[in-house]
Amino acid sequence: MHRVIVGRPEGKRPLGKPRRRWEDNIKIDLSEVGYDGRDWINLAYDRDQWRAYVRAAMNLRVP
Repeated sequence: MHRVIVGRPEGKRPLGKPRRRWEDNIKIDLSEVGYDGRDWINLAYDRDQWRAYVRAAMNLRVP
C-alpha cells in the first residue's frame, strides 16, 4: 500500500513536463470538490467520508 501512495512513476517523462504521481492526482481531485487535501490519507481511513468525496469527484467527470 505504501508503494502505491508514495511510489514514483517509471519511464521517461515528456520534455519540460514534471511527473504527476497518483498522490498528486488525488490532491487535485479533492481540491476540486472542496477538500483542502492536506491530510487526505487520514480522510481515506474514514470510509464513509472518503466515499462521499470520491463520488463527488467522479460526478465532476461525468459529462
